[in-house]
Amino acid sequence: MSTNGPQLTSLVTEIVPPLTYAAHKGQAGRIGIMGGSLEYTGAPYFAAMTALRIGADLTHIFCHRDAAVPLKSYSPELIVHPLLDANDPMSEIEEWLPRLHTLVLGPGLGRRPQTFATLGHVIEAAKDRQLLLVIDADALFYLNENYDTLQGYTNAILTPNKVEFARLYRAVMKGEMKAEQVTSEHIQQVAKKLGVTICCKGNADIIASGDTLITCEVPGSPRRCGGQGDILSGAAAIFLYWAYGTAAASQEKPLYPPAVIAAWGACALTRRASGLAFTQRGRSVITSDMILFVNQAFSTLFQSKNK
Repeated sequence: MSTNGPQLTSLVTEIVPPLTYAAHKGQAGRIGIMGGSLEYTGAPYFAAMTALRIGADLTHIFCHRDAAVPLKSYSPELIVHPLLDANDPMSEIEEWLPRLHTLVLGPGLGRRPQTFATLGHVIEAAKDRQLLLVIDADALFYLNENYDTLQGYTNAILTPNKVEFARLYRAVMKGEMKAEQVTSEHIQQVAKKLGVTICCKGNADIIASGDTLITCEVPGSPRRCGGQGDILSGAAAIFLYWAYGTAAASQEKPLYPPAVIAAWGACALTRRASGLAFTQRGRSVITSDMILFVNQAFSTLFQSKNK
């Protein structure tokens, strides 16, 4: 689990809000996801359902019109807004931003120029409201040419795999980099340069933020089916909201930044869910199977008394 795994497990457990009859709908987390296109409808679904299964109350998906009907048919739990290819998407999206705690950008988003233009406006609007951000998938591709839009925004977690990180490194550091050459030092370099938290997925997940550098090595599975990164981004979104809420309520300086705790929790949960699903399904396991094990993964890692 890495040398500080037990300590981080305890820290993640501490940010989980207790279940109580006194809470109202939305209090435990309202998560927005900007993603979903004609080609990719599964990614935002996986991210949204993971957040809900962990304990978020509401998830909103802002997608292209072609993705709306499939997404609505996947689950009635999802609130779907087919706005991304509207004539003026920002006028409606901005109405919803004040209702969200965390915004996930990128799962299944696609790379159309109009979509990227809207993404840039959404990032600026989210920053103005100090929204918590998780940047994944196609939104990471957008950052290759526009990384300055997030420079110094400490409320953001970037979740690249090593191929995505190598592209980002080349853009930010102006140096050569291949996926197989990526090291923890390279990840920390980019995290410091941008002033964000980076969670680089791999055989061991590496999380860097400022001078903090940790790994997550919770056993997972050898199955590398697509969609597991979307589970991680959905988990990171809800953990990020809980971690910042806990830090704000505490008078003590946290051992790790809230984004680091959230990123490690998301990595651990994704790995545990993948491992549990693989134990049951073996080679045939797919990400839809992993969703079914999110609760068990969460309870074996982070469930404590009265939570």
